[in-house]
Amino acid sequence: MQPMKTLKIPAARAWLGLLAALVLSAGLAAEASAVRLKDIASFSGVRANELVGYGLVVGLAGTGDGTNTKFTLTSMANMLDKMGVQADPTLLKPKNVAAVMVTARMPVSVKPGSRLDVTVSSLGDSKSLLGGVLLVTPLKGLDGNVYAVAQGSLTIGGYSAAGEAAEAQKNIPTVGRIPGGATVERSVPFDFNQQDSLTLNMDTADFGTTMQVVNRINASVGGPYAMAQDISTIRLTVPERFKGNMVPLMASLENLEISPDGRARIVVDEKTGTVVLGNDVRLHKVAVAHGNLQIVIAESQEVSQPAPLSEGETVATPVTDIGIREQNNRLMLMEGATLQELVDGLNSIGATPRDLISIIRTLKAAGAIHAELEVI
Repeated sequence: MQPMKTLKIPAARAWLGLLAALVLSAGLAAEASAVRLKDIASFSGVRANELVGYGLVVGLAGTGDGTNTKFTLTSMANMLDKMGVQADPTLLKPKNVAAVMVTARMPVSVKPGSRLDVTVSSLGDSKSLLGGVLLVTPLKGLDGNVYAVAQGSLTIGGYSAAGEAAEAQKNIPTVGRIPGGATVERSVPFDFNQQDSLTLNMDTADFGTTMQVVNRINASVGGPYAMAQDISTIRLTVPERFKGNMVPLMASLENLEISPDGRARIVVDEKTGTVVLGNDVRLHKVAVAHGNLQIVIAESQEVSQPAPLSEGETVATPVTDIGIREQNNRLMLMEGATLQELVDGLNSIGATPRDLISIIRTLKAAGAIHAELEVI
């Protein structure tokens, strides 16, 4: 009996090890296909507000706006007038000054005193903003109220240098950034914790994915609090225990793992020859043949000379040479092909990306390919 035990135990351990490996691989595959809810949906009340303002950048090394930019001259005159300096706009030379638009994104949760990054973009005919300093610029929201004030030295990720016969440029020197260049002066009048309900907007419009999210939310909060309003909108009633303290609720919801689904899609960019195929693309039984027929016609003249001392005349005889070359590719039969089988089959007949676009569009027209075809 002892030998049987020594043979049986290793076999049982081997089977247990194999079973554990299968379970682990299945779990890894499931985790690989799952994404967090916050990566595929947005929550109401959690957004950024766009701010914009008009200002002046000074201190440029002769790369500012020219005298043809009238609004820069007017802005300089108005700025000097507010500082008690009388200046005639027609006499100003704004080669060291540039009119700019200043933009920033203000999250809904920021409070007065917080710092925001701003982007500064040339509005006139300035050649470069390198070395410039933005003067005090109020940043307004869509309601016309001032929410932040920006000022500071610009950081430029490019340069431009020109001579009489050559010019060198890297990136865009007429756009710069000021990290932490704006100070919030007014917060958005919104209290996140006082909401009685939330709206989730799904990035992908799919009924199956939306219902999956609804079921996961209801299982997480312990009740039928979530309801799908349409294909991509979910309304969540805030449970009583989270009212006035919604941060723990949001922290638990945004990390729910979801396996999103959607329609099979093929995206084709004809400008660059790029083709992207989803993994769910399927084919009906179809035969594919692809080849090129080239016909070359060349015209030439042959001169016919008469024999010596004869009364014949020299004549020109037209000659036409016709060459026909046809690429002979095999006929490929594909049935229920997956993405990999489709690509392998088309590669086996020597299809280039341009050929692949033509083949896919023909398959779609024949009704043999089951996917949404989008051409961009």
